[in-house]
Amino acid sequence: MYMVFRMPPLWLRGWCCWLLLWLGVAGSAQAEPLQLTQARASIEIGGNVQSVDATLPYVWDIWHKGAQGHAVFEMSLPLADVPDEPVLLYFVRLGNAYEVRLNGNLLDRRGDLHQFDGDDFAQIPRIMSIPAGVLEHDNQLQVRIRADHARRAGVAAPWVGTRDEVMPLYDAEYLQRVTGTRVVVIVGLLMGSVALALWWTQVDPTSPGKRREPLYLFAAVAEYAWSLRVGGTLLASPPVPRFWWDILSIEAIGVWVAAMLMFSAMAVDWRGRFSGPYLERALQALLLSGIPCAVGAQWGSLWMLTAWYTSLGLVALAFVVEYCWAAVRQGSALHRWIAATLILNMCVGIRDWAVFRMQMTLGGNTLMRYSSLVFGFLLLYIVLRRFREANAQVFHLLSTMEAQVASKERALQTSYAQLELLAREQERVNERTRILRDLHDGVGAYISTAIRQLQSGKSSNHEVLQTLRDSLEQIKLSIDVMHLPAGDVTGLLANLRYRLEPKLSAADIALSWDVDQIEPVKRLDAAGMRHLQFMVFEALSNVLQHAHASQLRIVAKAHGHIVVIRIVDNGVGFETARPMRKGLLALHERARAIHAALAIHSRAGQTEVEITLD
Repeated sequence: MYMVFRMPPLWLRGWCCWLLLWLGVAGSAQAEPLQLTQARASIEIGGNVQSVDATLPYVWDIWHKGAQGHAVFEMSLPLADVPDEPVLLYFVRLGNAYEVRLNGNLLDRRGDLHQFDGDDFAQIPRIMSIPAGVLEHDNQLQVRIRADHARRAGVAAPWVGTRDEVMPLYDAEYLQRVTGTRVVVIVGLLMGSVALALWWTQVDPTSPGKRREPLYLFAAVAEYAWSLRVGGTLLASPPVPRFWWDILSIEAIGVWVAAMLMFSAMAVDWRGRFSGPYLERALQALLLSGIPCAVGAQWGSLWMLTAWYTSLGLVALAFVVEYCWAAVRQGSALHRWIAATLILNMCVGIRDWAVFRMQMTLGGNTLMRYSSLVFGFLLLYIVLRRFREANAQVFHLLSTMEAQVASKERALQTSYAQLELLAREQERVNERTRILRDLHDGVGAYISTAIRQLQSGKSSNHEVLQTLRDSLEQIKLSIDVMHLPAGDVTGLLANLRYRLEPKLSAADIALSWDVDQIEPVKRLDAAGMRHLQFMVFEALSNVLQHAHASQLRIVAKAHGHIVVIRIVDNGVGFETARPMRKGLLALHERARAIHAALAIHSRAGQTEVEITLD
């Protein structure tokens, strides 16, 4: 059997050739700086000095665990061609304090070489310029350091070369260890401040004591602790003594791990064997034990710090395993995202622990400082998600409320229509009641009197006819009042005068009229006008029928908003103390109906009826 191979397309072959050519040119064009890896070292620990041949990088904590001291490294730098322009000398890590000389010329010095546990300048890469004229064919590079125990002191293999050769190495390392660290610290502090503000402001008003959301508090503590831990690498001179600063930095790792685990559990309301009280007690024990372990590491027992890191990792690993298993089985999308973030940080943490605790490398960068940023983005996602859910709930509530308000409005409109119908019906009933009452009190009374006169046989036809005429006058007065404007007291009295003055003249009663032009009384509606007309008509009828008077005076005056109507005759009078008859009872009842004050004074020779409207 033969296998047939087809040539790739012409355009693909052209691109491959171009790429290979470019890589070859780029590779040949990239110059390599010189790296010094061998040195003669003079080590001084506790007054004892020994000289050894050292291979760089020289990691102090590997060769002199738990000790502090000084060291001088002598390195040869032979050059075939002496450059006529400045060159650069670059150390990935150097110190804790250091002094660098080339051929006896001082290139750089940082920190006090004699004060242990002082300022630490080994946290960031160091680059030095070698001026033109200093280099020779045979050069001697001398590096003095002060090495504090458990502080990753030492000397990295230096690079020597032109600016174009060395600066890319320095820039790459500076970007990761300094610029990247600054970004992590700024983002961490920003996220922590946001989380703290949310914890302070987001209060559940329905919970006892107005409980705050602990999720945001754990997130804030974690971000602040990690910013403290990572940002310490940028501080050559810490704000507190170095001994306590290192303990604080170590404890910050435990605080960050504990807060992140609690944050992860609370973010999805997860309850497992390694959450809740068990996790809290384990983390509390680790945080308490972290202080003596950090102190022991400061005194030379690095194994205590390694054991503490291992214990912290095991607790975190147990939590992560169960948490991730629950996320895979029945977790939400957020649960799975947090699980993936935990796995990422666990893997990166194991890598950093192996590199910096087991291998004790000099230089290099911790990757966990960057992977930890994912928790900050998760916090932002949770905040945005809760904000979106809150907006959705508010929108739903508003929609529901709008529907309920519309439903209530329709119900109110229906109720209003029903009430309006009932009110109209009630108005018609009241109107019928009023008409019946007016007929009963006015026309009915006269008709009843006429019937009694006819039944008695004692009254003349003229008397019966007069009674019926009075009944007709009552009807006319009722019609008159319907056409009067509401509150027109003057018009009402004038109508009465027009209707009753002929009767008064026929009865030889002289009428004295003293009525002013009164502004309409606003509170007197049509019903009130009818009540007032009846009251005045009843008083005048009593004068005609019972008073035997020869003079009648009608007075109406306005005193501000108060109107006073007085009807005075010079008749025989009557006893006001005796039980009131039907006519007087009706007067008082109608006065109450229009909230008027009624006063009746009577004696022989004068009877006065006073109606006050206020």
